[in-house]
Amino acid sequence: MTGLETGRETDLDTDYVLPLRWSDDAGLAELTAYLRRLRSSVRVIVVDDSPAGLFARHAARWDGLALHVRPDGDLDFANGKVNGVITGMRLARAEHVIIADDDVRYGESELARLDALLRKADLVRPQNHFDPMPWHARWDSARILLNRGFGADYPGTFGVRRSTFLAMGGYDGNVMFENLELIRTVRAHGGREERPLDLYVRRLPPDPRHFWSQRVRQAYEDLAQPARMAFFLAIVPALAVALLRRRPGPVLAGAGMAMGLAELGRRRAAGRRVFPFTTTLFAPVWLLERAVCSWPALAARFLRGGIFYAGRRIPLAAHSSRRLRTRAQATASGSLAARKPDRLCEPSQNGLAEDRPQRHSATVARPGSMTVPS
Repeated sequence: MTGLETGRETDLDTDYVLPLRWSDDAGLAELTAYLRRLRSSVRVIVVDDSPAGLFARHAARWDGLALHVRPDGDLDFANGKVNGVITGMRLARAEHVIIADDDVRYGESELARLDALLRKADLVRPQNHFDPMPWHARWDSARILLNRGFGADYPGTFGVRRSTFLAMGGYDGNVMFENLELIRTVRAHGGREERPLDLYVRRLPPDPRHFWSQRVRQAYEDLAQPARMAFFLAIVPALAVALLRRRPGPVLAGAGMAMGLAELGRRRAAGRRVFPFTTTLFAPVWLLERAVCSWPALAARFLRGGIFYAGRRIPLAAHSSRRLRTRAQATASGSLAARKPDRLCEPSQNGLAEDRPQRHSATVARPGSMTVPS
């Protein structure tokens, strides 16, 4: 029996939802140790879409540490992570819920800070930082710094009010940039967002092979932000013209501006304590990478019908803010569960009926085997 089932008291009245889909168990021991630390502070829900053999192994290792379940069978989003998020939100009991990727590592102070921020916000957007910091993590940290220079980064974890999530009917998982989709959906429904730039949450870096595999996919996500995408698409032609005309000055000036903006992002909110100076030096390298990868990303959208991800092709990067506001207004007076992308049903005492979501902070237990780890 897990803490979720026995009603064991934790330090915070917060639930932690971890969507998971692994093809191997290389990180099982480390993640298990992390879950063991987490359970003293929060209630943990692992929604595991791994193959059967891995799922069974996880169930054995995490018995007593977390509620371990499969994604709900009625969910079939193209982006499988959202299946896990919505399943976890259905099972959550606390009003404050943390959603985190499997490489995110919270400490007790970060958990407490996020819980406090959720008392006045509907969505909290922490700041991830890589630790340890191999060369490719420094490279990717340049992206983080540039985003901070303009405003805020897009992390692999959020804090969400469960009542807000249920009231807005969840969010659409048939998109590639599901983090942006969640942010925009909360905003479209009038939710308040907090972006504490100094709430640093550790993230484990991917291995180099996985890092390289993400390049075009992450560039594809920029299609959800057309002005940003246009800027990246313009870099390669501009660079080619400058080099053909043998005018290195604009190239060097652009590289210097990129490093200056990255350094601004590094210095904001005491970022120098988690981002070493070498991450700033990678800013021109990251910009060139994104500029080059934007072209195959664009080709994938218009020539292949979308980006291939986790066995499925996803056409849409994310819905526009205008589209989501229109959708929110259209559903404001009707059933929030009416749209298939957001089918959130509350378990009822009579079974899994699709009751209209209510603004409260607890649900009754699911019937049958759904109340225990698989």
